[in-house]
Amino acid sequence: MDRAPGLSVRLKLTLSYAGFLMLAGILLLATVWVFLLRYVPDQARFGPGPVPFSPTRSDLLEAFAPRAAQALTVLLVVGLVGGWLLAGRMLAPLTRITEATRIAATGELSHRIRLRGRSDEFRELADAFDTMLARLEGHVAEHQRFAANASHELRTPLAITQTLLDVARRDPDRDQVELIDRLHDVNARAIRLTEALLVLGRADQRSFTREEVDLSLLAEDAAETLLPLADERGVTIETSGGPTPAVGSSALLQQLTTNLVHNAIVHNLPDHGAVWVTTSVHPKCVELTVENTGEELKAELVATLAEPFQRGSERIRTNHTGAGLGLAIVKSIAQAHDGTLTLTPRAGGGLRVTVRLPAPPAPLTGG
Repeated sequence: MDRAPGLSVRLKLTLSYAGFLMLAGILLLATVWVFLLRYVPDQARFGPGPVPFSPTRSDLLEAFAPRAAQALTVLLVVGLVGGWLLAGRMLAPLTRITEATRIAATGELSHRIRLRGRSDEFRELADAFDTMLARLEGHVAEHQRFAANASHELRTPLAITQTLLDVARRDPDRDQVELIDRLHDVNARAIRLTEALLVLGRADQRSFTREEVDLSLLAEDAAETLLPLADERGVTIETSGGPTPAVGSSALLQQLTTNLVHNAIVHNLPDHGAVWVTTSVHPKCVELTVENTGEELKAELVATLAEPFQRGSERIRTNHTGAGLGLAIVKSIAQAHDGTLTLTPRAGGGLRVTVRLPAPPAPLTGG
């Protein structure tokens, strides 16, 4: 923003200090002058005998005025010099904060102010600014990794499509039905990935309308929708829990629940697997828990599963596996609803995923 040039804050503070000091000096001298006038007559008194010396107000004014002017001059100089030095010392932390802001504006987010000393307004501002820079740096790094991974994931189906088309061009007698089926699968994967990216971006931007939803109904709907996939894989699904009210986007929370159940079905035992979906209400939060049987998972691996495009080293891509964004979408949706996502390996194998959302505010009761 273009602004007209003006006085610096340091100069304004200096003039303020000097002005206040001058005003205090004038008031003090005025008080002294009024006090002296009470004991000095307007004219000299004459009596019998030798006339004693008795100064008049005019004499006092001639003696007092030059000294008062000198005192005010000294106060002005002291106020300007002292005010300039004091303002500079007081504004030194602000100078460091301003410099850090300019460095951050160039894109260098690793710089920190790290202002030392006891807590005051400037140090609280510096600490808050350092915290903001740390979060911005983390978000930028995360978005850069996400963009790189997304570009790689989107490039893969396009490269496969290009290869299939090149092969078909060089070999016109190749089975066209097989080619069409493979192109269909690759295109479907690209569509799923694009839709997942759109959902993830919508959750990150929090551009949705909040309304009352029941997590238990969403869980039942997700289990019913994915029941054919579970039957195909020999997985049983059990849902439990009473009404679980929450506030948020019904579509996004439905996506969250569906992703968790789908993830639990796909990454399960080859046969006779199980999925348990539970909802519960607590004083300050509501919970949605999805557990599934499966292979044993290390805590180090589980901690990374919510990262975008993370599938786990032992997971195999099949026709039903997603783009590696399922749990990343769940995490973003939970955070967009001021909630948390917790991943815990189950004893004996499998995964337990818990989503906690703030409990809706209690309804107002009329008197």
